[in-house]
Amino acid sequence: MADLATGAPSSFTEPLARRVLAEAVDRADLPRGPVELIRIGSNAVFRIAGDLIARVASPSAPLATAEKQIRVARWLAAERFPVTRAVDVEQPVEFGSCAVTFWESVAPGTTYAPIGDVAAVIRRLHQLPTPDGLDLPEIEPFGPAGADLPDFPGLAPDDACFLQERIEWAREAFPRLPFELPYGAIHGDANVGNVLVDTAGHPVLIDLDSFATGPREWDLIQTALFATRLGWHSRSEYADFVRVYGYDVTQWSGFECLADMREIAMTSWLSKKATESQATAREAGRRISDIRNGAPRTDWGAY
Repeated sequence: MADLATGAPSSFTEPLARRVLAEAVDRADLPRGPVELIRIGSNAVFRIAGDLIARVASPSAPLATAEKQIRVARWLAAERFPVTRAVDVEQPVEFGSCAVTFWESVAPGTTYAPIGDVAAVIRRLHQLPTPDGLDLPEIEPFGPAGADLPDFPGLAPDDACFLQERIEWAREAFPRLPFELPYGAIHGDANVGNVLVDTAGHPVLIDLDSFATGPREWDLIQTALFATRLGWHSRSEYADFVRVYGYDVTQWSGFECLADMREIAMTSWLSKKATESQATAREAGRRISDIRNGAPRTDWGAY
């Protein structure tokens, strides 16, 4: 699940990603083998040769983002932090304006960690001192001030205009929120979907695309949003998350505003993909209607 208001363009397709991956595998001198698409969104994620994971970034994604992922993964591995391990090759590999990174597979299948383990991983991450030279960007969930607003060709014009207006609002309001927790290294897209269980039963943090420096509340807001608005976590699960992490972001004065922003980020990312299928377009339209009208969000689908 990606989180930023900008996402992969609709021209980023599986055939394109497979062509890029084939070249990158050869350049990295990695074994060829069966290639299985796991998912495609902001990245195309493949399982290759059974025990490796390849992430092919879209042509619009900066090479610097892939380079950052490798730096962060190697820093966290040196700290014995439970993070996805970058394969020991020279990477990222760039081909056709796409950056490709290679990772050790966490497990043969996909099992998400219990919510208490998710909280423990986030808490431990937030306790780590950030080393000099890691060169993390400042988080800008909606892009820098003055940047062009994303287009949404798959939406009805009034929905696209509404979403652009909300992105502009969030871009201006986010830096002014009265954050309570210290600034520091954050995952940037922390949620249960990005903490997997490895073959030994331990939680492992994945998906380092959005890693940045910023307010720690940003790493807590998705779990709170999933529990309070979307119904994707139960009350008892959220209580466990708060107990383990040690802070309840829903009690912070800026919670409702930040939750609104997170909804916009989630919906904007999905809306960029509205041209891909009628189901995606319907889901994006439903979300925009619910946000616009203040309707319940409990029927939102997970993407």
